[in-house]
Amino acid sequence: MENISPKVQNQLAMLQQLQQQLQTVAAQKAQYEMAIRESRRAIEELKDLPEDVEVFSNVGTVMVQQKKEKVLTGLNEKVESLELRVKSLEKQEKAMQARFEQLSTQIKGVLEGGKKPIPEAD
Repeated sequence: MENISPKVQNQLAMLQQLQQQLQTVAAQKAQYEMAIRESRRAIEELKDLPEDVEVFSNVGTVMVQQKKEKVLTGLNEKVESLELRVKSLEKQEKAMQARFEQLSTQIKGVLEGGKKPIPEAD
């Protein structure tokens, strides 16, 4: 690291930070996707029940009895909301991945070829 210019050291630090951010976004996306799968599974189970049945739903730490239709509506809204979050995270992940690859290529070029670092794009 001593032979590496401060600019390249800074770019390496940025690369590590981007990698951590990518991991965080991927973890959030995985959590949302799991919540979507669970909600869809609950929806499928509820569809098999008679229309006039009342079911229990979690509200915080309390379970309350509600009409099937109300629970289904809530679950469908939850799925829609989570799908929007996943799409947003996918866009964010794609942009971060592109920046990561660009920065990685720049650093490799400098370290392998002794080229001057390319200015940051902000």
